[in-house]
Amino acid sequence: MSSLVAAARGVYLREAGAEILKSWRLPQFAIPTIVLPPAFYALFAFGMGRGDPDVATQMVATFGVYAVMGPALFGFGANVAAERESGQLELKRLSPMPAGAHVTAKLIATMMFSAVAIALIYALALAAGVRLGMAQWLTLAAVQIIAVIPFALIGLGFGYRMAQKGAIAVVNILFLGMAVMGGLWMPIAALPEVIQTIAWGLPSYHLGEIALMAVGRSSSANLWLHAGPLALITLASAIFALTGQKRHAA
Repeated sequence: MSSLVAAARGVYLREAGAEILKSWRLPQFAIPTIVLPPAFYALFAFGMGRGDPDVATQMVATFGVYAVMGPALFGFGANVAAERESGQLELKRLSPMPAGAHVTAKLIATMMFSAVAIALIYALALAAGVRLGMAQWLTLAAVQIIAVIPFALIGLGFGYRMAQKGAIAVVNILFLGMAVMGGLWMPIAALPEVIQTIAWGLPSYHLGEIALMAVGRSSSANLWLHAGPLALITLASAIFALTGQKRHAA
């Protein structure tokens, strides 16, 4: 039994390593997902925020969520669509690989690239004068890394259903739309009321608000006001991804 567990663990680790290496060798994936979020944070925090530590503290919460959206949506949306078109997914499905290894490997790779981008944002935040306690930093990091999951499920659902070009177009729209309408680039109160209403159906908004709680920029008394809708959105995204996978396997 132990040998079977060890063998399965080895498959998962090798698949994750291959996924990380593949993504790293694609500059069109690695550079935007690692470099752009810290660059945008620097622009907003140092430029538009004029180096104000309060502005930089608020933005380290929301831009950390923004940093995980790209790797999750594109890694699971566009990449899965490309693998499905090329026949790689069918080959993996017919191989003796455990059923969850492919998705787990992508999730690990996505979290790794997201963690690098988030670490760069944190370094810039420290330079901008952000001062948080260790518990706050750790809570913030946990929220932002876990934030990968709902976006990955959304991307996976489209990746199983759409051709590569279509998936890229949809993912781009979702990426920018959820960043802006979710209040990740500017406070949600500064947006029109109709967008504030739409935001309640977006995972980016709820994750951004929970991240703001972690840095003390929003009341933690409102946690369940955002955790509840986020759980429902994540569940709906999981169903969307699962039904897409079953459609592909049929």
